[in-house]
Amino acid sequence: MSRQTDEQPLYAAIDLGSNSFHMLVIREIAGRIQIIDRIKRKVRLAAGLDDSNCLSDEAMQRGWQCLRLFAERLYNIPPSHIRIVATAALRAAKNANTFIAIAETILGYPVNIISGEEEARLIYQGVTHTTGGAQSRLVVDIGGGSTELIAGTSDNISQLVSLSMGCVTWLERYFSDRTLSTDNFHRAELAAHHLLLPAADKLRYQSWKICVGASGTVQALQEIMVAQGMDEQITLDKLQLLKERAIQCGKLEELEIPGLTLERALVFPSGLSILIAIFETLGVNSMNLAGGALREGLIYSMLNLPVEKDIRQTTIQAMQYQYVIDLQQTDRVSQLIHYFCRQLKDSWDINDNMTELLHWASQIHEIGLSIDFKQSPQHAAYLLNHTDMPGFTPAQRKLLAALLINQTDIINLSVLAEQNALSPQQAQRLLRLLRIAILLCRARHSDRIPDIKLTAQGEQLYLEISKEWLALYPLQAEALQQESRWQTYSHFPLTIIKN
Repeated sequence: MSRQTDEQPLYAAIDLGSNSFHMLVIREIAGRIQIIDRIKRKVRLAAGLDDSNCLSDEAMQRGWQCLRLFAERLYNIPPSHIRIVATAALRAAKNANTFIAIAETILGYPVNIISGEEEARLIYQGVTHTTGGAQSRLVVDIGGGSTELIAGTSDNISQLVSLSMGCVTWLERYFSDRTLSTDNFHRAELAAHHLLLPAADKLRYQSWKICVGASGTVQALQEIMVAQGMDEQITLDKLQLLKERAIQCGKLEELEIPGLTLERALVFPSGLSILIAIFETLGVNSMNLAGGALREGLIYSMLNLPVEKDIRQTTIQAMQYQYVIDLQQTDRVSQLIHYFCRQLKDSWDINDNMTELLHWASQIHEIGLSIDFKQSPQHAAYLLNHTDMPGFTPAQRKLLAALLINQTDIINLSVLAEQNALSPQQAQRLLRLLRIAILLCRARHSDRIPDIKLTAQGEQLYLEISKEWLALYPLQAEALQQESRWQTYSHFPLTIIKN
């Protein structure tokens, strides 16, 4: 045990948050992190702050009890590989030293109360190492006692703000009567707006391309949207609809929204009010879920690894290496897919995001062969559904799995309908192109890929191909006719035109 730990030392990050205490244990493997353990306890430390900003004995006892569990997991981890930080609640508490002294005795390691600015910097670092998409981004993290907003490009921060508002403090301040009313939400949103206003122009000036959320509130929203069949984009319209649903419930104890867990329900309305204010004040159009935040930032600050230019490309390459995927074949399929997307860009409204997702699918479409040829599409989907894929959102991973399980044979529309990264029509169109590209590359040689033309009228797809080629390769001709039948049976008409 000891020898193995020395060869592959573990790292641990502990975050003593205002709402929850978290612990993340990882090991580094060839410049990537592998999560070994993740522990979370809902401590609600900020709820124990009185009017004088002193922590109650009860709140401190809850925290110490949690840390006794964490201490057990720190065994045999090198001291230099452990970072423990405390955030907003302990920044605000006048008796924080009392809590910290006993916490350090329990853990056996120092606990650092970090500033809001340092918390924001670490959150941004965690996001840049784990989240794909445009490099110019606004990062939002709504914690229990504070909210951090960071604008930057790649690993360079251009603006960071830490505000003293969080889902626990807003719960106690604006929803203390446990009433979910228009008035309560209005007061909570207005207060958040006033705190945001002084920094709003500076943040908007950074001209970020995407906005990502790294908090429990955003995670809860993702779970709600998956449960309700919405796409993964968080928008102001969706937030307002959820607010109306909460108001209809009337009381916090009666809050029921499909997809919202009991664990998250208590602080969801207060977090929702802050998020609505952020969208309105900063002019945010949409938001996606980040892949990591503070704890990941702590880990990467210890590892001192460079930020990948494209974390998704790194993830895909690691999977290709691990599962010994034929790169020449993936490139053939990918090149054909890009050709199709250019042909149908206007008629099928294929945007860059759709093209990119189809490209990633083509790069790992044969991953199931590493298990067995028989039912390899099912194996591929299983691997994607049960593999950590840094840079990809949960919804994107689910879409890729749905595409790969349907890459050949009869189309399973129910699986495709469960994804929420794209609209049903967009996902169906990508699937059709992937299937045709894989089929045409079946010979595994570029010389055997025919010259074809794809056109579309609505959902009617036309594939023009040389009749000489079809006569020369009857096995492929037969497979194309079968594909035409499978797509047409699924109400995706595919007509093969021989020229």
